[in-house]
Amino acid sequence: MSKRFQRWAETWIEENIHPGANPDIESHETRAKRLTERLFAEAALAHFSNFETEEERERIASLVLAVVSDSTDFDYDTYTLKYLLAQENEDGD
Repeated sequence: MSKRFQRWAETWIEENIHPGANPDIESHETRAKRLTERLFAEAALAHFSNFETEEERERIASLVLAVVSDSTDFDYDTYTLKYLLAQENEDGD
């Protein structure tokens, strides 16, 4: 597990992916797949090794999908679920 790559990927996601895109143009899954491939292409340009990136591929792909699928409208049930998950994972996010 590469903490350096994880931090880089989380920063990349925050800077490059905006939640709530128009799903009429492409599905969330298609957009997430496209952006995940772009993230890993840029990771290679940032000199991360295949070993560092491949072991995180599945986790990063699910993280990208979560951000892409997140809507900009406030949903109390989603807020409650995210709060409970943050408490369970003890990461505070």
